Amino acid sequence: QVQLVESGGGSVQAGGSLTLSCAASGFTYAHYCMGFFRQAPDREREGVAVVNSDDSISYRDTVEGRFTISKDNAKNTLYLQMNNLRPEDTAMYYCVADMEYCGVSEYEWTYWGQGTQVTVS
Repeated sequence: QVQLVESGGGSVQAGGSLTLSCAASGFTYAHYCMGFFRQAPDREREGVAVVNSDDSISYRDTVEGRFTISKDNAKNTLYLQMNNLRPEDTAMYYCVADMEYCGVSEYEWTYWGQGTQVTVS
């Protein structure tokens, strides 16, 4: 059974940092595309950062240079280091995984975590 469990969310002031973690189980982690999406109140869910099985990475324009996605295959864990946080980064952040899809459409990702809240004031 595939499980994605996020942690590390919280409340910070603008300019602060947080690191989100996503512990994955039930599948061969290294063979999957992994990423983070987010959803703010009254807004559509949007892709934040994605890392492919070949370790290629892509970021949303508004977070590039501030956020860093990485994965530890030995620990089956995905990380999102978020620096210089802004109030507009406030959202529920979700970990996603898919064996084939690695793009920006939320509808194509197969597996989702339960989410972790990030609030920037």
